[in-house]
Order: sequence, then structure tokens, then C-alpha cells
Amino acid sequence: MAYSKLAYIYDNLMQDAPYEDWHQLVSHFIERLNPRGKKLLDLGCGTGKLSIRFAESGFEVTGVDMSEDMLAYAQAETIANGETVQYVQQDLRTLEGMNDFDIAFSLCDVMNYITDEEELKQVFTRIATSLSENGLFIFDVHSVNHFEHNMKNQIFSEIYEDLTYIWLCSEGERTGELIHDLTFFLQSEQNNLYERFDETHIQRTFSISTYQQLLQSAGFEIHQVCADFETEPIVSEESAKRIFFVCIKK
Repeated sequence: MAYSKLAYIYDNLMQDAPYEDWHQLVSHFIERLNPRGKKLLDLGCGTGKLSIRFAESGFEVTGVDMSEDMLAYAQAETIANGETVQYVQQDLRTLEGMNDFDIAFSLCDVMNYITDEEELKQVFTRIATSLSENGLFIFDVHSVNHFEHNMKNQIFSEIYEDLTYIWLCSEGERTGELIHDLTFFLQSEQNNLYERFDETHIQRTFSISTYQQLLQSAGFEIHQVCADFETEPIVSEESAKRIFFVCIKK
């Protein structure tokens, strides 16, 4: 699928996503832990919804994503909103050239797309290198419980005015792995016929303790682990759907 079409589809699928909740949670911890921080890195920024919000809040924002067309879409949206964000095309596994950022975040389960523990450790290490001393790093992942009980072997579908999709979630070969098979039917602007596009995405999640070990080995101190947009420490990993890690570079 051309990413220009995927960017359009992505924005449609994410129109009800809790962007404001993400923005508020990150802002809460910035105010508590790095209130003077201004230089911010949005890792896996997609179509720029959070990058734009933080630019509007006065931050100097750099957005990173591996999709050139997602970034083009984000840039157009940023200009339309009268903001300035620097967008950079890179894979987080080979992140380089980012230095002295006060804050980095990676939200909307971007880290679930890093499915190998060693690669995940490398990503955390590269992020730590991008941060200044005592820099703040916040990211979220789907919980093991959510994958196991709410997504595995499930079928989701939706019909919009010009878009229909079917989404199959199946168990992967490795522990904590999900295979997402998506079929989209997108109406053509030229002839009103529907074009079919297929996508396969692989995600994997790990226990809180595994993430903590990888973060610590990459040079982070875990300030707090919380869940489902609450800012207090997590009570039970079993009941959580989305887990947030709030980390400080040592």
C-alpha cells in the first residue's frame, strides 16, 4: 500500500484516539520532572498529531518516523496549524544524529513494533544517547493482559463513508506476539469504486520487569510505571490495558 493512502487511512482509524490524554499525561510528568525542558523528541510521530500539540504548547519539537509519506502528511498538517516542527525520516533501531534533547516520548504503542529484546535494548540505548543528562523519556506499550484477553484471536471491523476495514488478530509464534492482518477497502475519488489494500503488522509486548531490565541496562532510571492514563503508580499489571514507563537518563 502506498503510504500516502495509509497516512489518510491511519488518520481516519485514529480519529477517536486519546491524543489529548497522551498530551496531558506527558505534560504532567514534564511539569514534575523537567519543567525547564524545551527540546522535545517525538519518536514514531506518525501524522504529527502529538508533535503539533506540543509545538502549540511552546516546545521545540522534532518528530521522527520511518515513513516518508507519513511525515509529508504530518508536515502539511503542521503548516495548516501554523506551527513549526522538524520532521526526520529514521528507523528508531538506527536512530542517530539526535543530541541534547530534554524530553523524548514514544506513544501509541510504537515500542510494541520492536519485537526483539536485543533490538529493543538498542533502541533504548539510542534514545538515551539522544537525551541530555537527566533527560526524560516516556513511552507506552500494550500490556500482556490486554494482548492475551482482549486482542488475541479477535476480529474487528468498521464501516466509514469512504473506508471499510477488517482486522484479524492472531497469536504469533513467540510469547507476547500478535499478528495483525488488515484488509482495507478505500473508495476512489475518481470513479467511486473501492480499492482493496492488505497490510500485515507484527507487535510484541513483554512483562513490566523485562522492560525495566532493558531500560536499566540502556542507562535509564525508572521513575514510575503507571497504567491507562493514570499518573499514580500502577496497582496491578493484570488489570492494565496500556502501560506507561516514565524514565530518567542516569
